[in-house]
Amino acid sequence: MGGTSALLSRGRAIALAALGGGLVAYYAVSESLLDVSTPWDVAFLALVLIPAVFALVYLVLPIRRARGLLPVGLALAGLAYALELGDLEIAANFAKLAAMTTLAFWFLGYFEDVSWVALVALIVPIVDAYSVWRGPTRHIVTERQEIFATLSFAFPIPGEHGAANLGLPDLLFFALFLAAAARWSLRLRSTWVALTASFGLTMALAVYQDPFGIGGLPALPLLSIGFLAVNADLIWRSLRAERTDPASAPGAD
Repeated sequence: MGGTSALLSRGRAIALAALGGGLVAYYAVSESLLDVSTPWDVAFLALVLIPAVFALVYLVLPIRRARGLLPVGLALAGLAYALELGDLEIAANFAKLAAMTTLAFWFLGYFEDVSWVALVALIVPIVDAYSVWRGPTRHIVTERQEIFATLSFAFPIPGEHGAANLGLPDLLFFALFLAAAARWSLRLRSTWVALTASFGLTMALAVYQDPFGIGGLPALPLLSIGFLAVNADLIWRSLRAERTDPASAPGAD
């Protein structure tokens, strides 16, 4: 990937290595930790583990400007699959995150302005909810658990063998929305907080409310709401500026 080392500052690289090492250590020992009650598990995942994992995406945001993102993303996806076949679950897990993040950065390059991202944020929740309710996601989750495990990212529950899972599209759209906030000078930190909180809230709702009867909920509706909620006024201002004076509308970085 051209110029990747130059895109990440030394501080970001150190933080990325330290956080990544800490997460790998947690994944390695999670089953041997103290097994606590479900509310504490939910709180830990929502307030600690999920934010820590997606802080990795925040740290690598400068890589969105790199060249060759598509082949790198596809190579990482292939690596994740090979690691999954080799039962190297921890490495496979983070290879999936790296692949989806890289592909999201590449995909964002085809968006001409932020209104395209806003349109995606309005459409994907409907598609995701239908897929979970009656579509392929429901079939995979209920009938083909082994496929769902391959096509999802696991958040191990401390003291247990089980894990909470997010589908790979959830990872992709997280990175897409966060990178869009960086590219079009939206509220980047607030966007990251809203997106990570949306995953935690979806997980908590899935534990205590399960209207689909499959032990889970679609994550993209709240993810999209989070992105739009903290940036709606800036997106609207950008749309108005583009209509009145296209040259003054915010452009790509």
